[in-house]
Amino acid sequence: MSAVVYIHGFLSSPLSHKAQVTKTWLAENRPHWQFHCPQLSSYPKEAIKQLEDVLSHLKGVPTYFIGSSLGGYWVTHFIERGIGNKAVLINPAVSPHTRFGNLVGQELGNYYTDDIYCLSADDLNDLAQCDTETVALHPKYWLMVQTEDETLDYRHAVEKYQGCKQLVEEGGSHTFDGYQHWLPEIIEFFEVQNTEQ
Repeated sequence: MSAVVYIHGFLSSPLSHKAQVTKTWLAENRPHWQFHCPQLSSYPKEAIKQLEDVLSHLKGVPTYFIGSSLGGYWVTHFIERGIGNKAVLINPAVSPHTRFGNLVGQELGNYYTDDIYCLSADDLNDLAQCDTETVALHPKYWLMVQTEDETLDYRHAVEKYQGCKQLVEEGGSHTFDGYQHWLPEIIEFFEVQNTEQ
């Protein structure tokens, strides 16, 4: 048995389109696989604890990550620490603590729930502590970005994940248009064993 841990983006939810289509695809095509997509707090310290709790129950289980936006940042944090087997990053955030400064002190609402957050400078420091300046475990990653991402500059991710498998699609959006069509190849990437780890 294997497990897919889908990590949603900032102010997002397991109800997001990509999370839902991933859950459905796995249920139909890999029914023996586990699927986990926890509802994460937008406070970094709480989010990390929530993810660590999920992962603590998957010790010994081949675990594959799909991380969208800020979820890709969290995924990299774990993969570079030897947690998890492989990861697909969808329009991932790179050094988000450097971009969130203008959000400090603002009321921020989750896109899918009634939860309201207000980030502090301490929260940004917590986020920064999870940063991985460079990645070393290149064979474990597949970066998927679209050039018309309206939220993040895809070039930052292309640069950071040099040496990793990459898909750079022209057009698209931050949501990553057409994601569902890539699920068979994503799961195939997870299932193929790398000779170099």
